[in-house]
Amino acid sequence: MPAFIPDLGTILAFALAAVILAITPGPDMALQLSRTVNYGRGAGLAVGFGAMSGVAVHTTLVALGISVLIIAAPALFLALKIAGAGYLLWLAYQAVVHGGGLKISAAAPKTPTLWQSYLTGVGINLLNPKVVLFFVTFLPQFVDRADPSAPEKLFFLGAEFIVVSIPLMIATVLLAEQLTRVLTRTKWVQRALNYSFAAVFTTFAAVILTAQARH
Repeated sequence: MPAFIPDLGTILAFALAAVILAITPGPDMALQLSRTVNYGRGAGLAVGFGAMSGVAVHTTLVALGISVLIIAAPALFLALKIAGAGYLLWLAYQAVVHGGGLKISAAAPKTPTLWQSYLTGVGINLLNPKVVLFFVTFLPQFVDRADPSAPEKLFFLGAEFIVVSIPLMIATVLLAEQLTRVLTRTKWVQRALNYSFAAVFTTFAAVILTAQARH
């Protein structure tokens, strides 16, 4: 077996952990649901794949040791929290104004392109300090630091996380699409959903601001 591949027990244990984490509600999932409800399956999937790209970036930063530096520097970690919370509050505003039917002008808001939804997914993932903390504190537990192949194994586990998460992400979007056909037949229901998404984004913004770096 190549040196960069962990043993089978580690692969299976990490796969189980990845499934649990993937189905745990968070900003990424909330954004996927919001975009699916308002703009359809393609937008929801674009957000999901954007988040997966963010995971790849986090894995790379951990393997290179850069994420540790961010957490070790209080000013940088505070800036990350503020940026992440601000981004979620902006998404909450968008959910109410553009998704909830309350227009600030007579013209209908422009539907975001798939590329814009993808970049939004990347942004919400990269600016979430909870994700940074997860990859810095959790991912390395599956690798022996004394192992000369540790960086390569971290990349392997990051890729495994993405492979495990993608089917669950797709299932979430497809389920949201089916529910949308039932729940959004009336405007007041759609508006209530978007206000709910706004509340979720605001709550996650508050949670992010309370994130503490672990030394």
